[in-house]
Amino acid sequence: MNYQETVNWLFNQLPMYQTQGASAYKPNLDNTILLANYLNNPEKKLKTIHVAGTNGKGSTSSLLASVLQEAGYKVGLYTSPHLKDYRERIKINGEEITEEFVIDFVSRHKTFFESHQLSFFEMTVGLAFDYFVKEKVDIAIIEVGMGGRLDSTNIITPLISVITNIGLDHTQFLGNTLESIAFEKAGIIKPNIPIVIGEYTNETKPVFIKKTLETNSEIYFASDLIEEVYPT
Repeated sequence: MNYQETVNWLFNQLPMYQTQGASAYKPNLDNTILLANYLNNPEKKLKTIHVAGTNGKGSTSSLLASVLQEAGYKVGLYTSPHLKDYRERIKINGEEITEEFVIDFVSRHKTFFESHQLSFFEMTVGLAFDYFVKEKVDIAIIEVGMGGRLDSTNIITPLISVITNIGLDHTQFLGNTLESIAFEKAGIIKPNIPIVIGEYTNETKPVFIKKTLETNSEIYFASDLIEEVYPT
């Protein structure tokens, strides 16, 4: 397959919940873990920062990548969705993954993907992690696709996690209250890994605090750390 045929094939593996709704939503990360094991667990060979949230997670991820690149690091960036080209999802120091790497990755593993009915998102996460390892990035910024707890990216153990804000998004999958959505986003909080919270509300703050008490994680509320500066 050429590049366009490869991308078309990937899009044909979009999860059925795109058309069927919540009844087809996978309730676990079993397939992602299966793929990671098959790929020799690239996620365990990466230093990462994990970014979730309703709004602002993409811009936050890009900002973090830019700052770290300016500091001299080789930085991988995984985001979604893309605007024009699938390769926009996976970058190193601002450069998109090559068409050749995408073609080779899919062609080498296509039989495994098909035999285990892996989704577009699962395969794309596997591709990103494999690429970042092979290219020896110093650190990778990983943006959550949807939610957090059950998102395919949530197999990493990051250096730090970030949750930008919480709004009513994907309610058919994540719940229809701010508390339930915050619970899903808080699923990226790992034991003993610091978490930075952007905006919060009276409904979401207790959810984050409860999770960090369970995981023994330091929590920082960014909006409380910003000093108001007024012109003199």
